Amino acid sequence: MTTLTTNDWTKNTTDQLVDHLLKNFHERHRSHLPQLIELARKIEAVHSDHINCPEGLTQLLQSMQQALESHMMKEEQVLFPMLRQLRFNQAAMPIRVMKMEHEEHQQALEELNRLTNSLCLPSHACGTWQRLYQELELFINELNQHIELENTVLFAGKTLDANIG
Repeated sequence: MTTLTTNDWTKNTTDQLVDHLLKNFHERHRSHLPQLIELARKIEAVHSDHINCPEGLTQLLQSMQQALESHMMKEEQVLFPMLRQLRFNQAAMPIRVMKMEHEEHQQALEELNRLTNSLCLPSHACGTWQRLYQELELFINELNQHIELENTVLFAGKTLDANIG
C-alpha cells in the first residue's frame, strides 16, 4: 500500500484520492477482516480459560465488519459518485453522516484496545495469538489512516463548501 502523508494527498485530485481509498482501504478491509475474525475465533476457542483472553473480540470484529461494509457501500454508491461529479453541495449531508460513522469506528477501535489490553500479549502467547495481535495492529493503523485521509483531505478539500465541516 502506498503510504503518503496528508499533505501529499492534498495535491491529488478527488478522483485520484477516491481511487486510492477504494483500492488501498476498502478492498483491504474487506479481505483483512474475515482473516482477523477467524484468528480471534481460534484464540477465544483455545484460550477461553486464560485471564488475558480477549473474550468478545470475535463478536466485536464481526460487528465492525458489518458497520464498515455498510459505511463503505454508502461511500461507493452515494458519496464518492457525488464527489467525482463535483456535486459538493449535495455531498454535505452524506459527509456529515460519514464523519459520524467515523466516530463510531473510532469507538469500536477503543473497545478493541480495551479487549486486547492495548494489544499487549501474555508472555507465553502462542504463534496464532501473536499473529492476531500483529494483524490487529495493522488493521488499526490502516483504519485510522483511512479515516484521517477522508476527514482531513477528502471531506475538507478546497473545493468543498465550508459549511460541510
